[in-house]
Amino acid sequence: MNETTERGSVRLASMRLKDARYILIAGALAIAAFAASGAIGWLSGALLYLIIALAAALPRRSRSMRLAARQKAPAMDWRQAIALPLQAMDEPAYLLRVDGTVKFQNEAAEALFGVSEPNTHLSGRIRSPAILGMVQQAMEDDEPRSVDHSERVPSERWFQVRCAPIAGAPARDHGGKLYLLTFRDMTEARRMDRMRSDFVANASHELRTPLASLTGFIETIKGPAKNDRDAQARFLDIMYEQATRMTRLVDDLMSLSRLEMKTHVAPTDRVDLNRLVAHVTDSMKPLAAEMGVTVALTVPDERVVIQGDRDELIQVLQNLIENACKYGQSGGRVDVAVDVLPTDEGYGSAELRVRDYGPGIAPEHVPRLTERFYRVDIESSRSKRGTGLGLAIVKHILTRHRTRLVVQSTLGEGTTFIVRFERQKTPNDVVLRLIDKEKQGLRVS
Repeated sequence: MNETTERGSVRLASMRLKDARYILIAGALAIAAFAASGAIGWLSGALLYLIIALAAALPRRSRSMRLAARQKAPAMDWRQAIALPLQAMDEPAYLLRVDGTVKFQNEAAEALFGVSEPNTHLSGRIRSPAILGMVQQAMEDDEPRSVDHSERVPSERWFQVRCAPIAGAPARDHGGKLYLLTFRDMTEARRMDRMRSDFVANASHELRTPLASLTGFIETIKGPAKNDRDAQARFLDIMYEQATRMTRLVDDLMSLSRLEMKTHVAPTDRVDLNRLVAHVTDSMKPLAAEMGVTVALTVPDERVVIQGDRDELIQVLQNLIENACKYGQSGGRVDVAVDVLPTDEGYGSAELRVRDYGPGIAPEHVPRLTERFYRVDIESSRSKRGTGLGLAIVKHILTRHRTRLVVQSTLGEGTTFIVRFERQKTPNDVVLRLIDKEKQGLRVS
């Protein structure tokens, strides 16, 4: 036992004796009375008093120990008791004073709106008049209020925003009472509702024609062509083609619905764009050869790494190359290229381009190409087994990747689809950049 521990033990023992002082005084008087009357000897009385004093000094849960324990582990402040649960919430939350200034925000709120400096007004980060008006009304009425709010950038999201006073919070803080502002994410529920309504509307519209064809052919086979083998064979081929079209349509609708459910969640994987483009181009060459189209690939020598979802990017490139082969078939050629657009530091964007040499697209059609079921030429699209959803799927995938599709087209010259991605730095890129600077005689800091 070291000296500090010994001092602590002595101090605690003296505190226990102090707590038991009245009992010790009473015991001493009683023992002295007995010794004076001759009932016990003075030596025996002294030993008895010593035993009582030792018992009083033994450890126990006395008031002094409870006070010492409370001093050692002070009670949690009420502000901490509010802030800690808010930090554990997945939903964005703000703790506001009655004057609208921010006292606390959790990490979810920082991720959504950015960091608010202490004691700054809520309007410094949230500019929605509906939210600010709702908060002001809740503070004036001292009652809970809520409002629906939507974010358009970087993707469409919906929130139910609620502001309510915190009951039981002491009014000692600057500005008095505190209010809790929370954002409940309703994106998934809204997308589910939209998905159901869109699916019903789009599916009923697009499935009506093939279903009518199937019904008509079945009635013909059962009636006038009942004994006509050649007509039955011809009708069955057409029915199979219509059924296959409906299958593709349903598959595209389901793919589009799955994408809409996660549009607001950006992918985090790293993808080698050169390898991905080379893989997809090789896999599409047999389809292009069937249409009499040659696919040419051009990629840079350096490695191009981007952030994205590999499977979704493959779907994007497949759709773009297939469309270029189908609708630019008359040009006989499709060029696929990856270009690097460097910045001053040697990094920047990677640009993916798919170009055909077909008839091109009229300017009035270009802005609407990514709309669902929009077709420049309906008969041509259906004859080429198009569902009208390919570019809509591409648009949703690129929205999730925080980029967009750019279309450049000139009538009679062809169409170019361009997608630009932000490059990701890799250790090899850094080493190569340093080597290049040394070769150029530049100082490397």
